Amino acid sequence: MKINIVGAGEVGFHIAQRLSEESHDVVLIDKDPEKIQRISEHLDVQTYLGSGTSPQVLKDSGITEADMLVAATDSDEVNLIACLLARNLNHYMLKVARVKNQEYLAEKELFSEDGLGIDHIINPQSAMVESILGLMKVPGAADVIDFVGGRVKLIAFKVPKDSPFTGRQLISFKELEGRLLVGAIVRGNHVVIPRGQDRIEAEDLVYVVVRNDELESVLQLFDIKEESLRRVIIVGAGQTGTALASALDLTSIGAKIIDKDPEKCARLAEKLKRVIVINGDGTDKDLLQEENIGGADFMVAITGDEESNILMSILGKGLGARKTITRVSKLSYIPLISAIGIDTVVSPRLSAVRAILQYIRRGKIISVAPLKGEHAEAIEAEALETSDIVNVPLSRVKFPKGAIVGAIVRGDEIIIPRGESIIVPKDRLIIFSLQDVIPKLEKLLTVKLEYF
Repeated sequence: MKINIVGAGEVGFHIAQRLSEESHDVVLIDKDPEKIQRISEHLDVQTYLGSGTSPQVLKDSGITEADMLVAATDSDEVNLIACLLARNLNHYMLKVARVKNQEYLAEKELFSEDGLGIDHIINPQSAMVESILGLMKVPGAADVIDFVGGRVKLIAFKVPKDSPFTGRQLISFKELEGRLLVGAIVRGNHVVIPRGQDRIEAEDLVYVVVRNDELESVLQLFDIKEESLRRVIIVGAGQTGTALASALDLTSIGAKIIDKDPEKCARLAEKLKRVIVINGDGTDKDLLQEENIGGADFMVAITGDEESNILMSILGKGLGARKTITRVSKLSYIPLISAIGIDTVVSPRLSAVRAILQYIRRGKIISVAPLKGEHAEAIEAEALETSDIVNVPLSRVKFPKGAIVGAIVRGDEIIIPRGESIIVPKDRLIIFSLQDVIPKLEKLLTVKLEYF
């Protein structure tokens, strides 16, 4: 695909990097010469210096031949105008805009065909809030991803040294067949899509596919304690922190939100009924102790300063918080997080990439979730009638090495597959795949040419 991206900030840079690695034809537009220079030095993509709100710049960058425009600047207005101009210059292209302002998001008709004609809206803040709430529902997990409306869950957890599963080959788990499937193993910075001969080792981060109604028994099986959630402390009352506090305000969970800005705190205190608002510095050890951080089930550090978030999470963990969730934008920091004792990371960049990937993948893709380290994905897709994966046993499907089907959803039935399982048209599939084999996987998922 030929994809034009407006905005060479953190989100635009990372999207361009990911797409160029998959051999898409990418053009990145930005009016900041330093950002363009950075892109030119680090990525194999075309760059164009200029404003995404300039019709001439869009024309010169090849918008009339593009298949897709991604408007990913920090300015909602620039993103919306870029999409509007692109619509007039190339009516058939797909238009995706990053939008943060809740006022715009509330006006659904604004993005319709009769309005701005934007095909898809990306709101990373909403995605991060959903991720955090999902983690809170399964406190013992390092990551929780819902598929098929929550009926299938992807749970990630770290394997302790004394686990009975340590050192065992997956093929030896005969008693668990049909109940769960290990879809991916993250070992250090290396991701494995496992086969039967692979072993689980201590300190591995293991991704397991389970039915939602089997979740409790699977957590017990892996000795993950599903303790009730009672107290949450949020640091940072920006858009994401405010949205999270508002969601918790509708529950019986005891929550507090801390922010240094007295005006933000005053506005939030008027809005929230149950959540306690505290004006203070989340890096202040005395304040955290005064607010009983040691009794918190979760500390969520979600300010716009990721270095402060990391510091606060380390401090909160040291003072006794059971689990920390930390907002981090720079992906170069993420591999270091577990090594310094931080439990879980949420990232606006990862959320944006996850949203965009599902519109780029070939085949009928419903959702895409990059896994830890981003070298692998969990993909929710629909089996098409003439693709090569239907009506034959899975053991005979030529899946590329590095890809595996984790679950098959057929109406109300959820199947954890075996070699003899057969996919039929219209089945929903949860597939794990390493990034470098995704092009081969896409060929399996698409309609064969002879169908036409």
